[in-house]
Amino acid sequence: MKTIINTPNAPAPIGPYSQAVLSGNTLYTSGQIAFDVATGELVLKDIQTETRQVMENLKAVLEAAGMTFEHVVKTSIFISNMNDFALINEVYGQYFNPETAPARETVQVARLPKDVNVEISMIAVKQ
Repeated sequence: MKTIINTPNAPAPIGPYSQAVLSGNTLYTSGQIAFDVATGELVLKDIQTETRQVMENLKAVLEAAGMTFEHVVKTSIFISNMNDFALINEVYGQYFNPETAPARETVQVARLPKDVNVEISMIAVKQ
C-alpha cells in the first residue's frame, strides 16, 4: 500500500509524478529544484541560495509526511557543474547532523529540468 504525499509548501509536480510516496515506513521523495512556491519563481541567484531553496522544499515534503531530516537514510544529488560541489555541500551539510548523515551520491549531469543547477531527492524511514 502506498500513500501519496502532497503539500502546498513545496512545488507542485509538473508531470505524472508525486512530490513523495510513502510505502510502509519508507518515504521516497521526487527530486526537488529551487522553485519558491511563495513567489512562483525559480531561485537561481547563486548556487548556495539555490541549494537552500531545494533543501527547504525537501523539508516541506518531509514535514508533510511527519518526518524530518533525521529520518533521511539516502540522498541523491544531481548537479550541472561539479565545480559547485563544495558550495552545495556546505549548504546541504547544514541540514544534517554529521554523526547521523545519510548515505549519498552526487552526480554531474548534462542538464536538469528548467535548466537549474541542482536537484536533490531523498529516501527517509520512520521507525
